Amino acid sequence: MKIVGKYPTTRLRRIRNSEWMRRLTSENNISIDDLILPIFIRDGKNKVDKIKTMPGVFRYSVDKLSLIMNKAKKMKIPMVAFFPYTPSNKKDKDGSEALNKDNLICRSIKYAKKYYPNIGIMCDVALDPYTSHGHDGVLINNDVDNDKTIKILVKQALLQAEMGCDVLAPSDMMDGRIGEIRKALDKKNFKNISIISYAAKYASNFYGPFRDAVGSTKNLKSNKKSYQMDFRNSNEAFREIGLDIREGADIVMVKPGLPYLDIIKNIKDNFKIPVFAYQVSGEYSLIKFGINKGLIKDEAILESLLAFKRAGASAIITYFALDLAKKLKN
Repeated sequence: MKIVGKYPTTRLRRIRNSEWMRRLTSENNISIDDLILPIFIRDGKNKVDKIKTMPGVFRYSVDKLSLIMNKAKKMKIPMVAFFPYTPSNKKDKDGSEALNKDNLICRSIKYAKKYYPNIGIMCDVALDPYTSHGHDGVLINNDVDNDKTIKILVKQALLQAEMGCDVLAPSDMMDGRIGEIRKALDKKNFKNISIISYAAKYASNFYGPFRDAVGSTKNLKSNKKSYQMDFRNSNEAFREIGLDIREGADIVMVKPGLPYLDIIKNIKDNFKIPVFAYQVSGEYSLIKFGINKGLIKDEAILESLLAFKRAGASAIITYFALDLAKKLKN
């Protein structure tokens, strides 16, 4: 790129010297339309739990979902994402609770679609919240079996679709699962249900607080590096994205977010498909604890989220969704 202009005739500070001028010349902006709010669901009645590792984030029993769904409605958040905190006595080696028509996610979907029909509902398709070992699929000889896992994931996806879920988000990183889920959905006439593929999901160190939130930390005795992506790799993401698009993904996800802005940009530039970013629990908690301790200002929230937009993300799953929505409204 050729640089034009020369000091002193060119002074770039002239386009920064007032608030109104900075607004006029801003290259990237974020709106409430860019935000997806994650919500954790727990068993029981009349329950709202604090999550120690995620200050300001709570688990809600289904009958208390209105507390946060009302806020999402008021702030005009376009979509929420449900995640279950499954009781230990409902977990087993195959994650069979994922196929229970009365599980936490199914009940939450039905509740939300009844009382909040204009808010989109996104649900993960994965087994880790339901397995006794904390992995995203069926373990055979201490490794997740790809093809056996897919058979269960297809059933889980169909169940969530039947309950009224708008957007299915396979987050398991099994090879070929997007194609099998898409075929099953179309066969059952769920042609209008979207698939957001966690296509570039890295075996990251930033997931810790989330695993606390869904109760899988103590169950997981090993890592997920045999199926989640190696964080040293970038070209591998292109292969994952390309395959998932070919299999029928409508939108692709990059997870985590901030450490992988280069991946978001490269995918958007090369594939021209909507790319969502997940500002994961570790990113959230580091920023939130930093703000609470006075180490950084709360403007860091907007700064971090704008980085996703600058990289090319169409939307962002973030635990800051309500906080930022309030700021944007004001």
